[in-house]
Amino acid sequence: MTGMPTDHPVAAPRPAELRRWRRYLAEERAEAAVYTQLAARRQGEEREILLALARAENRHAAHWEKLLGEHAGRPRKPAMRSRLLIALARRFGSVFVLALAQRAESRSDYGEDDHATAAMAADEQIHEEVVRSLAVRGRARISGTFRAAVFGMNDGLVSNLALVLGIGASGVATGTVMLTGLAGLLAGALSMGAGEYVSIRSQRELLEASTPSDSAHQAVGDLDVDANELALVYRARGMSATEAQTRAEERLATHNPALPPVRTAAHSLEEIGSAWQAAASSFCFFASGAIIPVLPYLFGMTGWPAVALAAGLVGAALVVTGAIVGVLSGAPPLRRALRQLAIGWGAAAATYLLGLAFGTSLA
Repeated sequence: MTGMPTDHPVAAPRPAELRRWRRYLAEERAEAAVYTQLAARRQGEEREILLALARAENRHAAHWEKLLGEHAGRPRKPAMRSRLLIALARRFGSVFVLALAQRAESRSDYGEDDHATAAMAADEQIHEEVVRSLAVRGRARISGTFRAAVFGMNDGLVSNLALVLGIGASGVATGTVMLTGLAGLLAGALSMGAGEYVSIRSQRELLEASTPSDSAHQAVGDLDVDANELALVYRARGMSATEAQTRAEERLATHNPALPPVRTAAHSLEEIGSAWQAAASSFCFFASGAIIPVLPYLFGMTGWPAVALAAGLVGAALVVTGAIVGVLSGAPPLRRALRQLAIGWGAAAATYLLGLAFGTSLA
């Protein structure tokens, strides 16, 4: 059926159309529930934005309900992923849920459906950008600690698996493999924690050093208007002489010492995160990843069974961490998961082969 979409019931819709409209109705109601649950865990502007999204999804649901008319039947359950998203939004309301909602908005079929209005299709495209922007806010709040956690976990998984397999392939005793793995865990976790602390602390200090001072802001009102030393500041920041002069004159004309100075740094201290939190996160996650390839040896396994189980456990963990990073970054989670798996297993396989070669040369 083609033509302009309408809200009026269709006289004799085909069974395939009825199934599709009922699915649309269930999914729109589910998306409205997700945004309502997320709004319940937010305050201020974010709450209002999420409630506005929920109202828009309810309008879309009303469109399909009117179109179905007497064929609406009993409410249909949404897809499993939508029900899971509602449950996650109810219990957590985190940036992870927003990232999943962003992907859900990107899957809309309204652009190719004759019974969806152009406004509805446009709404879904705009909703994706709105949710993306909300997710960016959440990513900024967790970026420093989350980055340290992900890097720590992956480094622990890959480096200690490679270490354990490489040492094990050389033919040493099982006890030596286990002690080597535990030593690698402790040394790596301490190194990662210390490195993250130094890195984040240095970034914060550089940012603080690059932030305009309050004293300079207060001094603007007392500058000689004719000499206009403020233009030198803008020239030092990369403006041409003409642009700097114009900007300085505007700044002097509108200067209000009661207002805080304008911050122009590329990254905020909130985005960088706490040095101690990043260090602790990196230490704990590296240790939690590094212990996984050691587990088979801790339980007394040896030889190929221990190697296979260690590689399997690490592979499963790499798939999970890769998928999580993919979801949070807006990338396809399966592709990220497989990439993480290929990198981790590739490094471990290379080290295992080197261990075999080294063990043969000693024999």
